[in-house]
Amino acid sequence: MILTEGLSNLIMQFAGLGGLEWVIIIGLIVVVFFGVRKIPELAKSFGKASAEFHKARIQAKRELQEMQSQGNVGREKLETIAESLGIDYSNKNDDELRTAIEIELNKTKQ
Repeated sequence: MILTEGLSNLIMQFAGLGGLEWVIIIGLIVVVFFGVRKIPELAKSFGKASAEFHKARIQAKRELQEMQSQGNVGREKLETIAESLGIDYSNKNDDELRTAIEIELNKTKQ
């Protein structure tokens, strides 16, 4: 009984933490697990991954615009773009796939 009250009090205290406190707590956990020397490497790899994602999104958007200007585009090209965006294309026709790609591109833009 006392243990559950203590646990609920602890949860209530964590729920009351603001955004900055969570950033500090997560930062301390990262330092403990990875060490101070690994943090720049982690930040660099995260930055590279973020840049690659952004580049792929821009490229997919360009390809979609080219496809729309050309009119008729092959199914393989649509599937390639959908795969790069992580869209399941197995049960979609070409129009549904174009719509799903546009939705995904607009969603990642925001």
